[in-house]
Amino acid sequence: MSMGSPDRNHKKKITLIRSFYYAISGISSAIKSERNLRIHLILSLLVIFLGFAFSITSIEWLIIVLVLGGMLCSELMNSAIERVVDLATEDYHPLAKQAKDIAAGAVLLFAITSLVVGMIIFGPRILSILPL
Repeated sequence: MSMGSPDRNHKKKITLIRSFYYAISGISSAIKSERNLRIHLILSLLVIFLGFAFSITSIEWLIIVLVLGGMLCSELMNSAIERVVDLATEDYHPLAKQAKDIAAGAVLLFAITSLVVGMIIFGPRILSILPL
């Protein structure tokens, strides 16, 4: 069974490395240009700090990681959709507006979901330390 030539395997490794480079470059570009992504990153750091401060459980960490990752991914996808729509047309078009609005709506829906998850996990802990 042939495993391929060493040259071909080397090219696959370079292609894989290049794809990681492009992905990291895209994330970096979005962080520099997207205010909302920077806000989500700052809030993510706050949530991670709270997770350590309140010693949340492993299951809660899994949920938090999934929610934070999903939120950041949805923000990146929204930015990509906005760029593609802007590239497709400079003129106002109702479908272009609708595509952008739907993508923004997806981010908003995920943000609300993330907030609810955060309230469920952190709410009781925060209330327990408040003098009532």
